[in-house]
Amino acid sequence: MLLQGCPSGTPPETVDAAAEPHRPVFHFTPEKMWMNDPNGMVYFEGEYHLFYQYYPDSTVWGPMHWGHAVSADLLHWQHLPVALYPDSLGLIFSGSAVVDWNNTSGFGENGRPPLVAIFTQHSMEGEKAGRVDFQNQSIAYSNDKGRHWTKYSGNPVIPNPGIRDFRDPKVIWHEASKQWVMVFAAQNHVQIWGSPDLKNWKHLSDFGREWGSHGGVWECPDLFPLTVEGSAEQKWVLLLSINPGAPNGGSGTQYFTGQFDGRQFTLDERFAAGVRNEQAVWLDYGRDNYAGVTWSDIPEDDGRRIFLGWMSNWDYARDVPTVLWRSAMTLPRVLRLRDTPAGPRLYAAPVAETELLRAKTAAIKPLASGNEADLSAITGNAVVCKEIAVDFEWNADTPGAAFGLELFNGKGERLTFGYDPAARQLFIDRRQSGKVAFSPKFPSRDTAPYQPAENRLRLHAFIDRASIELFVDDGACVMTDIFFPTEDFTGLRLFSGSAGVVSGNVRELKMPSGN
Repeated sequence: MLLQGCPSGTPPETVDAAAEPHRPVFHFTPEKMWMNDPNGMVYFEGEYHLFYQYYPDSTVWGPMHWGHAVSADLLHWQHLPVALYPDSLGLIFSGSAVVDWNNTSGFGENGRPPLVAIFTQHSMEGEKAGRVDFQNQSIAYSNDKGRHWTKYSGNPVIPNPGIRDFRDPKVIWHEASKQWVMVFAAQNHVQIWGSPDLKNWKHLSDFGREWGSHGGVWECPDLFPLTVEGSAEQKWVLLLSINPGAPNGGSGTQYFTGQFDGRQFTLDERFAAGVRNEQAVWLDYGRDNYAGVTWSDIPEDDGRRIFLGWMSNWDYARDVPTVLWRSAMTLPRVLRLRDTPAGPRLYAAPVAETELLRAKTAAIKPLASGNEADLSAITGNAVVCKEIAVDFEWNADTPGAAFGLELFNGKGERLTFGYDPAARQLFIDRRQSGKVAFSPKFPSRDTAPYQPAENRLRLHAFIDRASIELFVDDGACVMTDIFFPTEDFTGLRLFSGSAGVVSGNVRELKMPSGN
């Protein structure tokens, strides 16, 4: 079995850092070459399937295939052969996959449900010829747990009506209306289609021209129900990626909440009030969480809505300083919906399986405001794979100076993250984090507006060699950034600014053996 993030099955502890600089330990990466959007995420018979945009011949974006990996625990991943190759209809762009439990498609065999993949095919010849109808929706099916795929002879199942950006289908079964529902991007909005059998589709409605951010092209939508925590109320969530137009530049993901009646998605009134006039509610304020969608067919007795994103940004994704491979995925995250004074909001947290990574734990002692503490000794002088959680408290009447943590190495490179109570902003500063000159758009101090309910705040960060995922106050706000130090960070410094440190800990993270 090949382990996630490790070439040729090499255990994480023995990855050759010189040959594989910046290769993460517990995040998914391709064995080699280029990767971008997660695709076709579906759970079936004990396996989480992850397909992804893949170019097997270069570390730079090229003719898209679907790469493929499976996992039993969302931590260890087995790399499988390429699932879908380009054909006469075009390249294989983003899409989704479902279990056709009732064999509505007729693709199943021997009384077993097939897996059905739904994806965009992109004709390079059509694009080069100046046409606008070069993207269409197609399907394929598998009867051996996704190991081999057969493309439907009737492709495309949704021909392009004349829209230049017409892509990224996400399909669910809608029990109330007894139909398959597909949502996909159509340039500056999404279209919603319905089908009884995954082969014959009817346009149902449109959404989005007048809502949210339109600073770039809309991509990679996902429509799903969630129950509001602490109630029996169900709402529908629509994720929507956009490039460019994100709050800190480049690509990012916004979302909407409302109701879906089997035909039309309608915004909540309270949510709608906050997304007029090009405003948006963002899933992640960092630079590096894009095109994320959620797994299909998670068992009811599990019940989680599990999300995964591409940990990069189109501003510089083709230029990042890795050699054998490019790009990683975020940690899998559970999305929850809570009612807040601002309206319904998504909270995100790493899946519980992430706790299996935990090894040694060291406590952080309380610290008065205006002080610093070098925590390098308790980290073992290595901040490569760590989980850090710190609780801060400050005087709300005199918010004062910023507080947080800093990773550093012997070359003076550093990554700083924390909270500025006076500006009411979270921040990650990677301007002096090491290799930043590969793109003028990479050096950045990224911020997120945030006001905690009280004068307390928890920073909860996952560090994996070349990335930080920062979850604040149980996932009320999230920031994801990548970075590339010339040598791994070895030190950790805590600065309390105007806040006192109430408690905290640093956990060493290691990949557990086996599944």
